[in-house]
Amino acid sequence: MFNWIIQALLALAGIIAAWFVAPSAPNFDFVQMVVALLLLTVFVALAAFWPTLAIWRRNRRPRDRA
Repeated sequence: MFNWIIQALLALAGIIAAWFVAPSAPNFDFVQMVVALLLLTVFVALAAFWPTLAIWRRNRRPRDRA
């Protein structure tokens, strides 16, 4: 199961990295790894702060003015 997560993360990172660097470039693997680490950081941050973000989002909704 862990292998599936890593493969999905690297596939998504490969797509994003290909927008900026040609896949045939010698440094493509490095750029793909950097993008994968950034994606992993974003996913972990969202998971860690999800309750706080949900409360913040709920409080920002406009109130009914009836």
